[in-house]
Amino acid sequence: MIEDLIVKHCSPTMAGLKTGNLFSCQAEDPNLLMAGIRRLNRQFVPRGLRLIPVKYKKGRALIYMYRPARLKEDLSDSTAQKILSARDYPVSQADRCVIHLIRCLNQEDAFPHEIGLFLGYPPEDVDAFMKNGAAGAKYMGTWKVYGNVEAARCKFARFRRCTQAYCEAYQKYHSFDRLVVSCS
Repeated sequence: MIEDLIVKHCSPTMAGLKTGNLFSCQAEDPNLLMAGIRRLNRQFVPRGLRLIPVKYKKGRALIYMYRPARLKEDLSDSTAQKILSARDYPVSQADRCVIHLIRCLNQEDAFPHEIGLFLGYPPEDVDAFMKNGAAGAKYMGTWKVYGNVEAARCKFARFRRCTQAYCEAYQKYHSFDRLVVSCS
């Protein structure tokens, strides 16, 4: 069931702690998957969340859950805009940046490293990773950290606690709807 995967992989985004998350799921029948995503988006969109498939490959789908308002804010950062502009993203429109990202994901075999900007990673860490790869990372958690290690550690710990609490609540109450926090 897709709800189980969302709770397991997207709790920080559901809770409003993170801009976005990605997860992979079975997609033997893309039409059935899309019907489920449309059903969930009827709950999500009014609460400031969106769920979209970004890539299909060999019976699997890569799904992106994100908060559009937060993404717009994240992509307004000057470092983020510099990174995206260099890759021909339409930086003034976050929704069109998502469309461009989907094109990149589907045209290339390798992950476009700028995807970190769409997941809420600090732009300076995304930029450093794009320039240096794993070399020079000071810490590794949800992403490779090149800048503020202590701030990243705190975020990673919050993400872990959130995911644990959401998984426990979902298992206990089987109420997916109660886990989605409204954010504007």
